[in-house]
Amino acid sequence: MLHSISVTAALLMTGCASIPAPTEQIAVSKVAVESANSAGGNEFATVQLKSAMDKMDAAEQEMTVEDYALAKQLAEQAQVDAQLASPTARSAKAQKAASALLEENRVLRQELNRKAQ
Repeated sequence: MLHSISVTAALLMTGCASIPAPTEQIAVSKVAVESANSAGGNEFATVQLKSAMDKMDAAEQEMTVEDYALAKQLAEQAQVDAQLASPTARSAKAQKAASALLEENRVLRQELNRKAQ
């Protein structure tokens, strides 16, 4: 019984040790977070961007303690959150620009109508 427990523990430790550091996933996720930030995530997709940044920080923490499986999972989640933040921010920026144009058109029409009277 004791022998089977120590064999199981050894297999688990070997399994964890054989997981490579997810350096590529970390890099890809960082780029996604930076892209979301550049797209205006801080202003227009704050919830998604904050989630991505928090998960990226947690992934980096897990890298330092060499829990590569969890680091990879968190980095993947950060990437997904960032990929959601980017189009959300771009869409919100476009809506804001469209609203500004509509308001400018309204003001111009009012001015034209006033001058025509």
